[in-house]
Amino acid sequence: MQTPTPILVSDPDDPRLDDFRDLTTADRRPDRPGGRGLVIAEGTVVVRRLIASRYPIRSLLGVARRFDELAADLAGQAAPFYVATPELMAAVVGFHLNRGVLATADKIAFPPAAQLLESVNSAVVLEGVGDHENLGSIFRNAAALGIGAVLLGDGCADPLYRRSIRVSMGTVLLVPFAPLPGSWPASAEMLRRNGFTVVALTPRSTAISLRQADLSGRRVAVLLGSEGPGLTDEAMGAADLLVRIPMAPGVDSLNVATAGAIAFAEIVAGR
Repeated sequence: MQTPTPILVSDPDDPRLDDFRDLTTADRRPDRPGGRGLVIAEGTVVVRRLIASRYPIRSLLGVARRFDELAADLAGQAAPFYVATPELMAAVVGFHLNRGVLATADKIAFPPAAQLLESVNSAVVLEGVGDHENLGSIFRNAAALGIGAVLLGDGCADPLYRRSIRVSMGTVLLVPFAPLPGSWPASAEMLRRNGFTVVALTPRSTAISLRQADLSGRRVAVLLGSEGPGLTDEAMGAADLLVRIPMAPGVDSLNVATAGAIAFAEIVAGR
């Protein structure tokens, strides 16, 4: 397949670079009022994952060295690659970009939650996870440990926010996700109809230890709650099991992404 030809740019006001303009003040967050709804990848690793994903690439902007590194990955791609100096990139983007390359893509829609669950054996269901870095870390952990899908409940941040994509190292572009339809307990019933055991992760002393939970051979949906209060009473009341991670005395909880990674590893080990 033919490798694209780099397009040299020298004017920071070039309209072809508008997708990358003023990211410090106009991050292309899909739910941002007036935003353009673009997916933005930063750095060679994340851009490669964007290229490998289903998201249709619009254009790329980077220094000449990054074009050389990505040329083979871009074979057959129709999207233009604009090559600029680091100084011109900084003038366009609004800050110095150490990673040296950006790519933009249009959003896509994955199937609705119930349909998404038909083809996976594990899922993580998030409630109130509003921190973009935690969300990105959860997606990275889910991808690394083979969790099939992420369902987003009320109060969750946007997984396609630029910071979430960056923290996830681009894995948010590869793990399918969908909004969680409805509220509790109806959402839990939807999970159970699809053959899932609903496991709520909580530090409550009344929950059973993750090490004692028999999850082997099951399709499991792990419920993770917000960074502060955790899961709501409604979510825990709708779950099949309340599970806790044993911790040393004097420590009451873990970061939500860390707790999720431990639970994901246990699920994978039990398959």
